[in-house]
Amino acid sequence: MIYLDYAATHPMTPLALDAYQRAAAVPGNPASIHVAGQAARELLEEGRAAAASALGVPPLTLVALSGGTEADNQVLLGSFPEVWADGAQGAAGGQGHLIVSSTEHSAVLAPARFLAERGVAVTYLRPDASGQIDPEQLREALRPGTRLVSIHHANNEIGAVQDIAALAEVAHTGGAKFHTDAVQSPGVVALDLISWGVDCASFSAHKWGGPLGVGLLYLQRGLELPPLLRGGGQERGQRSGTQNAPGLYAAGLSLQAAVAAQPQTHAHLRALNDRLTALLSGEANLRANHTPAGSPKVASFTALGADGEALLMNLDFAGVCVSAGSACSAGTLQPSHVLTALGLSDADALATVRLSFGAATMPEEIEAAASALIQAARASRLYPA
Repeated sequence: MIYLDYAATHPMTPLALDAYQRAAAVPGNPASIHVAGQAARELLEEGRAAAASALGVPPLTLVALSGGTEADNQVLLGSFPEVWADGAQGAAGGQGHLIVSSTEHSAVLAPARFLAERGVAVTYLRPDASGQIDPEQLREALRPGTRLVSIHHANNEIGAVQDIAALAEVAHTGGAKFHTDAVQSPGVVALDLISWGVDCASFSAHKWGGPLGVGLLYLQRGLELPPLLRGGGQERGQRSGTQNAPGLYAAGLSLQAAVAAQPQTHAHLRALNDRLTALLSGEANLRANHTPAGSPKVASFTALGADGEALLMNLDFAGVCVSAGSACSAGTLQPSHVLTALGLSDADALATVRLSFGAATMPEEIEAAASALIQAARASRLYPA
């Protein structure tokens, strides 16, 4: 098997697995005051501190939760509490304006639609052909009622990397908070949340080799959002529920290792991405959607005239694990909203595969995958070439 679906989930690293197993052996609840509980609390905070060190932020700015989807929902819904809190049905008088890009992950677009259905004005910024959002387009979209701008850092389907510092600066000139979904970035693309001036950022541990079901939400010091979950008031009231101490401990240590290795990982992934692109460049019916300036973790190819379902099945039969787009949309027959936003037709979007790489991906796997994709594209054509 050749695993090329790291954008969906990065296999848990040995370091993360060892850390998780050691922490899971501690029986206490982090909220308990006895010795076992305090041992669990120490692991929780050690993991938080490691993650904070890796991201260059104070530990108390990181909220531990279940993943990127919860983090995104916390920011978007928490920015418009009158829409959903206490049974309210809509923003009073149509107040409130949200700006997102049209190529966001569904974890941003779904709550944006939820808010729009309940009276919040939502503006969707369209990218250029390479997936970039122009800061001037954002400036033109701002209005007096704009509360939040949410634009991802590295796109999960085509790898486009946004100029977050420039976008955050524009958002702030309009009095809006700025959030970025940075789930695909750690260990691959450099991050600098403080100098960029972002107010909130979302992360998910299984994208860098940590455990599934563990996320982090960065909230700039002093910023508080109404909690989605209410109960015991854990995480300083930002996220109730018993904390996953083993998960956060493993997430923090593995994030620290991933960020430390980021320059080497980036260079390795760039070489793999460039090699795959070169191997497929001679195929007239295979068109690349990613750009050399983007994240090297992701490559996207459209098999022109092919049946998308057959394409994936043929690759699976060849032992190559790839995706049709976001893993969160797997099992659907809908064309990727990211690809259609770039101008692809529904048919071409459905005939597109995403290949994504990790530090453990080997050059020989790229060679084999390129050959398999060429054969699968030819075998999946709906009509003769």
